Amino acid sequence: MSMFSLAGKSIVVTGGTGILGGAFLKGISEAGAMVGILGRNEKVAMERAAEIVNAGGKAVALIANVLEESELVAAREKMLNEFGKIDGLVNAAGGNMPAGVVQPDADIFKMDLNGIKTVMDLNLWGTILPTQVFGDALAANESASIVNISSMNSKRAVTKVLGYNMGKAAVDCYNQWFAVELANRYGDKIRMNALTPGFFLTEQNRNLLTNSDGTFTPRGQAVINNTPFKRFGHPDELIGALVWLLSDASRFVTGSQVVVDGGFSIFSGV
Repeated sequence: MSMFSLAGKSIVVTGGTGILGGAFLKGISEAGAMVGILGRNEKVAMERAAEIVNAGGKAVALIANVLEESELVAAREKMLNEFGKIDGLVNAAGGNMPAGVVQPDADIFKMDLNGIKTVMDLNLWGTILPTQVFGDALAANESASIVNISSMNSKRAVTKVLGYNMGKAAVDCYNQWFAVELANRYGDKIRMNALTPGFFLTEQNRNLLTNSDGTFTPRGQAVINNTPFKRFGHPDELIGALVWLLSDASRFVTGSQVVVDGGFSIFSGV
């Protein structure tokens, strides 16, 4: 069996009804894993589970809000009843929302702090809480992997999206801190790492980066100008790194961030 195979593994993907989550599910399933599709959109979760099953895989829809512990507990029990174990967790739930956007002409001393906090909470606590709930099940295995989703926004000041910036920066801190604590308590049995995408078009950022006719907004063009590959990423281009982090091929990797950004993070702009 290839060390990159996920055959026989049971993996939960939060944010499984989103655009990036959809790519993650496809890649994880094709690598041989049984998947739990965790999200709030029951229709999409059921459709995606059916697609995987019809293609010969195994999947179950887990309808839950990542900020509601009781719903996550119910999802965990459903996953265990369906597959008997949980080997991996992908914390892909997150994103931005209009209330968390600070426009250039806004008074920065009168920001919508509730909106900013809501976005920060979604990205940070929407990562921590699922890890807390699914942790015992992960710890029951000889080898388990948790993958958090970071962002370019955690590394550099990206205008407008303060709540998202702070949320993802906090995820990076958590990723390192918790990886060390897992190792101190469980040795190499549970790894935690982060996947750090560059700019990919999602439902949350599409209106910020593109116009209705598909052309780039000034902000979108600025991203392209500062990405050496001169394009946005495609969700499928995250799959290789994700499968590696979930597989036994990364058994000695923890607390790391794997950057998939077309060169955005290394380019000075000159």
